[in-house]
Amino acid sequence: MASERKDDRPRGQRLDTPLESRRGLLTRPSYDADAVGIFAEQFARFMGTARFLFYMTLFVLIWVGWNALVPEEWRWDAYPFIFLTLILSLQASYAAPLILLAQNRLESRDKVIAEQDRQANARAHADMEFLAREVASLRMAMGEVATRDFLRSELRSLLSDLEEHQAEDTEPGPPGQ
Repeated sequence: MASERKDDRPRGQRLDTPLESRRGLLTRPSYDADAVGIFAEQFARFMGTARFLFYMTLFVLIWVGWNALVPEEWRWDAYPFIFLTLILSLQASYAAPLILLAQNRLESRDKVIAEQDRQANARAHADMEFLAREVASLRMAMGEVATRDFLRSELRSLLSDLEEHQAEDTEPGPPGQ
């Protein structure tokens, strides 16, 4: 009778029922993952160009030149260039995940394309096997079909047989027959 006993615990404390989700005070922000992915791909594509390298080199040269050559009171980042290092680190900390996101999207796209290619190859292979079987069956059937040369030789032998019979019929036979 113990197994038939109903569990009187509140619903949230039972293990066989899921917890009800509670809404917090703040809602989670929603975003379009595809739009973020497209942005990441464009960003990664731009970072891999000579234009980006030129702009980044120009930025660093101007930064270092300004902070090394202008009078002391106009400098905002002295010699060890700590602020420049911070900016470059911040840029790198955002660039790395975006590049990885772009690579993951590219990998997913490559997997889909590879699967489509595999399916197309499987279909082409099946078609080739079917055509090979059809050609083999046609070759076997052609072995049973009379060819033009065979028909000519048969017709010639029949013609020669007819000519022989006709020659026998036209020959005069012995008298009295």
